[in-house]
Amino acid sequence: MGAPPTQAATGRPARPGPGVPPADRALTRPRRRLLAAAAALVALAAVGAGSLLDLRTPAPTPASAPADEFSAGRAYADVQVIAARSHVAGSAANDQVRAHIEQRLRGLGLETEVQDTVAPEAGQLSGAAGGATVARVRNVVARLPGTDPTGRVFLVAHYDSVQTGPGGNDDAAGTSAILEVARALAVGPKPRNDIVFVLTDAEEACLCGASAFAASHPLAADGGVVLNLEARGSTGPVIMFETSKNNARLVDVFGRAAPHPVGTSFAVEIYRALPNDTDFTAFRDEKFVGLNSAYIDGGAIYHTPLDTPAAMDRGSLQQHGDNALGLAREFGRTDLTDLRAGHDATYFPVPGGLVRYPGWLTLPLALLAVAAVAALGWLTRRSGRATVGRLAAGFGLAALVPIVVAPVAAQLLWLAITTIRPGYAELLDPYRPIWYRLAVLALAAAIVFTWYALLRRRIGPAALAVGGLAWLALLGVLLAVAVPGGAYLTTLPALAGALGGLVALRTRQTGPWPVVAVTAAAAVGVAILLPTVVLLFPALGMAMGGVAALVAVLLGLTALPVVDLLHPQAGGQRGLLALRARRLAVLPAGAAAVAAVVLAGVGLAVDRFDADHPAPTHLMYALDAGTGQARWLSRETDPQSWTDGYVDGVTDVGDDFPGLGDAELRAGPAQAANLPAPKLDVLADATNGGERTLRLRLTPQRTARLATLHVDTSTATVLRAEVAGRSVPVEARDGRWGFGLVFHAPPQEGVEVTLTLRTKGGQVALRAMDASDGLDALPGFRPRPPGVGVVGSHSSEMLAVARTYPL
Repeated sequence: MGAPPTQAATGRPARPGPGVPPADRALTRPRRRLLAAAAALVALAAVGAGSLLDLRTPAPTPASAPADEFSAGRAYADVQVIAARSHVAGSAANDQVRAHIEQRLRGLGLETEVQDTVAPEAGQLSGAAGGATVARVRNVVARLPGTDPTGRVFLVAHYDSVQTGPGGNDDAAGTSAILEVARALAVGPKPRNDIVFVLTDAEEACLCGASAFAASHPLAADGGVVLNLEARGSTGPVIMFETSKNNARLVDVFGRAAPHPVGTSFAVEIYRALPNDTDFTAFRDEKFVGLNSAYIDGGAIYHTPLDTPAAMDRGSLQQHGDNALGLAREFGRTDLTDLRAGHDATYFPVPGGLVRYPGWLTLPLALLAVAAVAALGWLTRRSGRATVGRLAAGFGLAALVPIVVAPVAAQLLWLAITTIRPGYAELLDPYRPIWYRLAVLALAAAIVFTWYALLRRRIGPAALAVGGLAWLALLGVLLAVAVPGGAYLTTLPALAGALGGLVALRTRQTGPWPVVAVTAAAAVGVAILLPTVVLLFPALGMAMGGVAALVAVLLGLTALPVVDLLHPQAGGQRGLLALRARRLAVLPAGAAAVAAVVLAGVGLAVDRFDADHPAPTHLMYALDAGTGQARWLSRETDPQSWTDGYVDGVTDVGDDFPGLGDAELRAGPAQAANLPAPKLDVLADATNGGERTLRLRLTPQRTARLATLHVDTSTATVLRAEVAGRSVPVEARDGRWGFGLVFHAPPQEGVEVTLTLRTKGGQVALRAMDASDGLDALPGFRPRPPGVGVVGSHSSEMLAVARTYPL
């Protein structure tokens, strides 16, 4: 019998001879393995660096920039005025901020007004604890008329802050960016469409300002395109993280008109699934179309006293403004009559722009990836590099192990870190999170490398590579069905990996082309998945670092043929050579494991709590003016040592302070302060047909951020309710106080409430409460020492006074 045909004779790779076990056969067999590994790693590092560099914020433009450009230098001057101090809705400080905004917009010659009204909450988060929520809001609205309008473009940001901080980023960034965009548009050519600038009030309280505008302002009657500008941190790229439904045309405009387009359809899917709201929610619910953008890194300062102008990354402000100005100009000249497409787009950033394609391609591409991986598996078996059994093993538990183990290990790592430093539990992210993020990535790499080193000889490099791609392809199909906007994360790397593997198997194994093919395929995975990992960390915080670890593992699975080049060439080693090969194989895993431990240790050493980076604490004071009993309250589950000086056991305050919700809190005794409860006056009391109607006035007796009124449902059932002439939903809550109202920014003259009841006896019991901010003047309060700060919470530093009124 003659020798087997060669590749030169047949045009295809020869089947390897029987002397080499199939388990030791890889997709590539370069002659100069170290050189090939080095070249592949350099190429992937270059792709990764390019992807990450494209996420950088632009350099801030100085105040001397041309008048028709956005200048972070000019906008920052407004930031300093807006965020000079905390300016919660209804406060005197907020009045001053609003006056500044009005002055700036009127100075540009824009038609400017203040919408002063009472509005209900938007979304589902803000008033859920205390009951139906409304607020007095004063929105600043200005219009730049278009020359031939086909609709309106709305630029939206909120100008109020939380009570715990001045809002230098949240949302002085968005407000100042809109003021600067308005200036740039006002000095340029008139747009075709109306541009409306909406600076909303009471966003932090209940999104009530946006709700008031979207539901009742004449300029909002016909809908339009909304560009909402937010910030949830202090730095990082501005991410377009939410859209209205059927967004393909909107995304197309974003991709071509935003100078720095960063956004992913995966982020939109995540945000839609989470119980989060911004002002965009109110517009979306009123059938507007639009885009929602924010920068989100540096979350440790979110809603805290540290959110000052000085904390702002002006590069992030520049990106916010550049994108808003570019989009305002593009939408300003676009026909706005048909911006709703019949589908959502799939999109993600790559160096130089935004890849986007129709969402209806998602499932076909996912099925194509499955077919391509199946073809790769068939050719791998046919070429003798793996048996059917080894391919099944590679797809089965083998490839599933790192997908499961890495996220679990990342969560356990963070559990260990928070055990050492429990103050992290109250932060969105550590102050200096980079070391911990790198530790998670190193841990994921260690798990992938260890798994690969242990199974490489037993199952085989080719079978493991095909198994990894098969899991990516399968996840792509599942995502295409359940989360279509995220399917590209696994579908495209799987498709690229399969095509790269097919090319590698159909070319001369000892030449450079197999390495080039698998490296190019891995580069697709790096370009898609590495930015996702980087963006997931600030989006979800270290408490959910396991999600980033999962995506990092998926990236590792796309690059297994390149990972294989880091190992000695498999096949045929015996004795000392085999032992040496196995030892060399564990080097990448050992190095990554050591790096994970070192990086976590550096994080603990570097990110310590101090006066500039204080440990967050939560404290409230609650007084029952009827009984004279007072207590300190805290939401900390594992109280810091400072908080421990005020609270001890756990209590449920739902019966005494229903306006605080029904969650269990830490509590401790406090001295009673001489503070008045809100006054409840009966303006009218009438009974008709078994229904009793009470018209009441609830008036805080001190400067209050909010006031609440609850009805004891053992004494009456609430049938209908109105606040300041507005009907509010009547929804029963658990507990004694089954119906409640929350009014934010109550006016000094009080709030009129009308309740229609079906009484269950002679008296109706109502519980009134108001809340202000600041604990410094309370008896027994000890100021926080350096290194102890205030957690970013809507109830931090709250001072609540309540009283029951029998009527």
